Amino acid sequence: MTQPWTPDILGEGFEQQTLNLDDGAAATLVRYLGTGPQWLEAPEGERLNADVLYVHGWSDYFFQRHLAEFWHRTGARFFALDLHNYGRSLRPGLVPGLVTNLSDYDADIAAALEAMGRTGDSAGRPLILLGHSTGGLTLSLWAHRHPGIASALILNSPWLEFQATELGRRAIAPLVGLHARLHPLAPLPPVDPGIYTRAVSAALDGEWEYNLEWRPDRGFPITPAFLDAVFRGQATVAAGLGIEVPVLVLLSDKSYLQPKWSADALTADVALNVDAVAHRSLSLADTVTVSRLPNAFHDIFLSPEPIRREAFQRIGRWLPTALQPSDAVAWEARTAGL
Repeated sequence: MTQPWTPDILGEGFEQQTLNLDDGAAATLVRYLGTGPQWLEAPEGERLNADVLYVHGWSDYFFQRHLAEFWHRTGARFFALDLHNYGRSLRPGLVPGLVTNLSDYDADIAAALEAMGRTGDSAGRPLILLGHSTGGLTLSLWAHRHPGIASALILNSPWLEFQATELGRRAIAPLVGLHARLHPLAPLPPVDPGIYTRAVSAALDGEWEYNLEWRPDRGFPITPAFLDAVFRGQATVAAGLGIEVPVLVLLSDKSYLQPKWSADALTADVALNVDAVAHRSLSLADTVTVSRLPNAFHDIFLSPEPIRREAFQRIGRWLPTALQPSDAVAWEARTAGL
């Protein structure tokens, strides 16, 4: 049963819809109707006539209102999906982030596309998939399994490879898989000392406010079930996906993976081995653009304002070549000043 759109926690311009899934779980779709200027008054060929679907990463949810505002200004329709067992979709008694296979999110994405009006031949507009971290891995695998639906894939620091590189993943994957079968929900030793939270939270050294129950200081407890699902997804990427649409991968220029705080954490990705991910990105498709942003955070769009502005401009330069000309005429010029 389709649920109505209701006001969202992000306030004016944002609405949400509960997506009831077949197994009794629920996901949540957020849309931005906009309160600021949009280029809808421009001629049809001079605005981005597309739908954007954003998927968050591990221990996260959608709260980046400025990301929605950016896409709204381009003329696109922006949607964000809180996957089941995350954020707005997390219900009492549920295990946060619980998943045994990243393909389990296919139902969430299918329900979101239906709620967006993208069914059969009725969609009409290009679909741009935008994924962060584990969401980037999830959307990459989804695009591989569902060719012909998306028009472009933008990945914001996607978790395409293990921090200890492919050799490290291959070495421990069998042990993780065994634990996933025997003790799937047993918490693994914590690996997040809170460094990323210190970099981004307005309560510490950052500028962002968010729900700490949905995005805890040290993340959700990582379980063997989740890590096994990620490792199997990364192994699939390593074998080569052959995604049929252009892919843009946004990454920081360096990593900081030390267990203690340093000011270096304010100028690096503290979650990924960005060099390993840059290399693995080439396994996604024949057409992949890897764009490294100096001093960027793990979430490129939570980086300091000059860096995220540069990221938006790079998207603006890339999209006209990724989409058909009729979808993006003059788009680069219109984003140059954002």
